[in-house]
Amino acid sequence: MQYGYFDLKNKEYVIDRPDTPAPWVNYLGSPEYGAMISNNAAGYSFVKSGANGRISRFRFNSMMALPGRYIYLRDNDTKDYWSATWQPVGKPLDSYKSVCRHGTAYTVISADYAGISSEVTYYVPIGATYEVWRAVITNNSDKPRNLSTFGFVEFTNDNNYEQDQVNLQYTLFITRTSFEGNKILQHINENDGKDATGSNHRERFFGMVGAPISGYNGNLDSFIGPYRTYSNPIAVEQGKCTGEMNYNSNACGALQSDITLQPGESKELIFVLGQKDNAQANEILASYEAAGKVDSEVEALKEYWHSKLNHFQVSTPSDAFNNMINVWNAYQCFITFIWSRAASFVYCGLRNGYGYRDTVQDIQGIIHLDPELAAEKIRFMLSAQVDNGGGLPLVKFDHNAGHENTPDDPEYVKETGHPSYRADDALWLFPTIRKYVGESGNKAFYDEVIVYANGGEDTVYNHLKRAIRFSMERLGDHNMPAGLHADWNDCLRLGKKGESTFVAFQLYYAMSMMHELAAERKDSEYVSYLDKAQKALGEALAACWDEDRFIRGIREDGVVVGAKKDPEASMWLNPQSWSVISGFASKEQSDKAMQSVADILDTPYGAKLLDPPYIDHYFDGALMHIFNPDTKENGGIFSQSQGWLILAESLLGHGDDAFRYFEESSPASMNDKAEQRVLEPYVHGQFTESTASPYAGRSHVHWLTGTASTVMVGCVEGICGMRPDADGLHICPSIPAAWDGFTMEKLFRGKQLSITVKNPNHVQSGVASLTLNGKALDGDYVPADALADKNEIEVVLG
Repeated sequence: MQYGYFDLKNKEYVIDRPDTPAPWVNYLGSPEYGAMISNNAAGYSFVKSGANGRISRFRFNSMMALPGRYIYLRDNDTKDYWSATWQPVGKPLDSYKSVCRHGTAYTVISADYAGISSEVTYYVPIGATYEVWRAVITNNSDKPRNLSTFGFVEFTNDNNYEQDQVNLQYTLFITRTSFEGNKILQHINENDGKDATGSNHRERFFGMVGAPISGYNGNLDSFIGPYRTYSNPIAVEQGKCTGEMNYNSNACGALQSDITLQPGESKELIFVLGQKDNAQANEILASYEAAGKVDSEVEALKEYWHSKLNHFQVSTPSDAFNNMINVWNAYQCFITFIWSRAASFVYCGLRNGYGYRDTVQDIQGIIHLDPELAAEKIRFMLSAQVDNGGGLPLVKFDHNAGHENTPDDPEYVKETGHPSYRADDALWLFPTIRKYVGESGNKAFYDEVIVYANGGEDTVYNHLKRAIRFSMERLGDHNMPAGLHADWNDCLRLGKKGESTFVAFQLYYAMSMMHELAAERKDSEYVSYLDKAQKALGEALAACWDEDRFIRGIREDGVVVGAKKDPEASMWLNPQSWSVISGFASKEQSDKAMQSVADILDTPYGAKLLDPPYIDHYFDGALMHIFNPDTKENGGIFSQSQGWLILAESLLGHGDDAFRYFEESSPASMNDKAEQRVLEPYVHGQFTESTASPYAGRSHVHWLTGTASTVMVGCVEGICGMRPDADGLHICPSIPAAWDGFTMEKLFRGKQLSITVKNPNHVQSGVASLTLNGKALDGDYVPADALADKNEIEVVLG
């Protein structure tokens, strides 16, 4: 079943049926002022921290997805009422029509009911720390209509989410609300003093401009009423907010306006919500009395985001590919880059920092769109590298570079809950930094000096050397990197001296990159070291080949994990794809390993992480066995791994297979099967249930997932074949043989590239010819110094 469609021209996803299988969500604002909103206006807001800056309430893990940013409408003649979004009132869909347009950092929800139409635009202005709801209400009937409008938000009583929810002997008694002119003001701990400016930053406001306020409530119970819900608030049903304020109870902001609309007449009401004191709120609200302000702010949002997305655009025979690469996968990459795993409709916002591996991988997804924005975060993550070469497992939001404790210090463990280093954290720096230097051409980046988390400083080049040293100083008995607390898979504990082939392949990749870089820098001593170290690592990895696959690792007791003979978990996805990405596997091994993936792990929804799932033959470190079979890490289709698989098949020139894996796992491919997928068909989730589940194809944990980045890299570098290096750009697509070709528009180091790929012989890969502005070039490479400001590039496959 289909609930919506992609509007590629406007870079929107349009939901034309509001009864979606789950709340389908969009992100507004930034972590400075974060807001999430569903297609029915459910969601919540916070300032800086979802855990410690929450200003509105939300119920997680619920199909009801309540409460939210609600606007109620009441016909005062018929006494009928509804909401400007289908929920929470939930009028019958044969008489109530709703369309939601999720765009880039804004959402517009339109409704038609009983001759009245409404259009509500929700957004956070660029750089602002408050949100705006602009409602335009129109009388489409042939008679005057006497209406009441009610804007409503439920406040938290404490900025700390957990305190607000559970510490009720405290948080119920620290707030009060007051009505001040055209707004509800919530005061929290107001007896606890003000700052040096005389401001109390624990005040929140909910205000409105555009019409006189006819009634108001600051007390939740008096607005909703006894034994009622958000669907039938007593104030709306009776057409009157009582004016009751909160004191020692639960707070809300509710603002009523009584309006009369002549036939064809429209009225604009603008609601603003934020954490500001009275004077600041007055200034903000007054600014929205200026005509056109909302339109200009929404247009600025579109210009800001669209200008970034337009740095790379494709036009292929696949609508799903175009919509994901041009808009939604790209936008999701920016959201994960900015928000990490902070807050969603699943994540409550309690994580108090950035995961090292998560963030460094997330950076990769935006490098081709905004390399310098990526560089800022790379520098930040390098400053969270410990001087022993490892990464801080959790980088605090208030990270103090050069002065941090580490997992070697009890204070860090107590504060973060992370007792040990992880084997892979710093190894993600290598592909990420390589991509940045390739996109930017900034070779000098390697010589930038950046502080270590716990003190001291060094060049980026030496930071990378230390990352390799970290792994080399922690080898197991078989000369591969120890898994430590965990490698990428947090559910796999191989033991402190157990060894991970996945991490070994990452280290092999890192050594290859550094060998090339060291040779270029004439660092002959390090080249000699890498020659010896990589040879030994390669010999260790060669011993991990098991007929048609690479094993997953070796436990510290010497038992192999992922051997072909194992009754469970005998086949693992990531070692196979990374054997190719690392450049280690031979052509024969690569083809065999990828064929094993297709034969054993592939499903209609993507490739499983492992098979068979653990049920009876798990070991203590196989923590994933607690999950149901074919769920999450226990044989589920872990979405992040699909990107590596797409990239691996592309590197092998297997365009048909690469694109098949894209289609199987792409949310857009499930747009007409939304009731099966459940999650939004425009963003990736963390995992999809596989074939052993009675709900195969159902996806979970939306938006904030490393999948956004890995799939973007797999598609851009793999399928599209855009592989920059420090001196130029390789263009070597791996596409379905059925395609006649495709086109790309790319901004590369300030130069515009218009690329036409032709496939007259219907091959999957291989460049027969390449021309730049009419001049033939050798191979698949475009030197950066040969580019003009505007460039026409033609690539013929064959």
